[in-house]
Amino acid sequence: MSLLVFIAVWQALAVYFASHTLPTPVIVSTVFWQSCVTGELPFHLGATLLRLVVSFSIAMLLGCALGIVLGRNKKLDAFFDNWLVIFLNVPALVTIILCYVWFGLIESAAILAVVLNKLPNVIVTIREGTRALDQDLLDMAKCYNLSKRDTLVHVIWPQLHPFVMGATRSGLALIWKIILVVELLGRSNGMGYQLHLFFQLFDVASILAYTIAFVAIIQLIELIILKPLDKKSLQWRR
Repeated sequence: MSLLVFIAVWQALAVYFASHTLPTPVIVSTVFWQSCVTGELPFHLGATLLRLVVSFSIAMLLGCALGIVLGRNKKLDAFFDNWLVIFLNVPALVTIILCYVWFGLIESAAILAVVLNKLPNVIVTIREGTRALDQDLLDMAKCYNLSKRDTLVHVIWPQLHPFVMGATRSGLALIWKIILVVELLGRSNGMGYQLHLFFQLFDVASILAYTIAFVAIIQLIELIILKPLDKKSLQWRR
């Protein structure tokens, strides 16, 4: 219902202003369909999604591992705390430019720039979750002589689940925005490259069509993957 209201308001504003800078939903839908038929939109969307999957996976795996280590080791945490503060406050644009300057306009530099921007956020989130672990459950696992692997899988990981899901959802919202900047500055394909091209042409309809396509994909990931995974992972609480 709220989506229909949003579209109705959009239509009303577009008709009222009658400007090419605010096309109607019908015009945007037409551009979207034409881009899909020609294969242009799927190609560039696929390139962006591939970068998203690779960089997001690397950032989450490394971030979870480092976050758990820092959360369980006070000396390491104290040593690297200032590092995290520094990397958290370095602007994403600076990291992207430096990666391109140091390593060249190559795909690996683009992926590295995205990972470096996302990694500190994951580490901090998982570290805080590790600090909040129930010590009684950890002591019980130790009393029952659980292996490190079993302790991680059956004791630590279930408690970290809300923090992991929080890092995942915030990560998806953040990382694709960073990827667009990466593509805009140094790639010859992807959504960011196309949006920059449309900006130069003042093609607002195409900008909105591509934006809607990517937002729709992220929503599908949430509905098809994240929510079922979240529900399944929380079954241990019942």
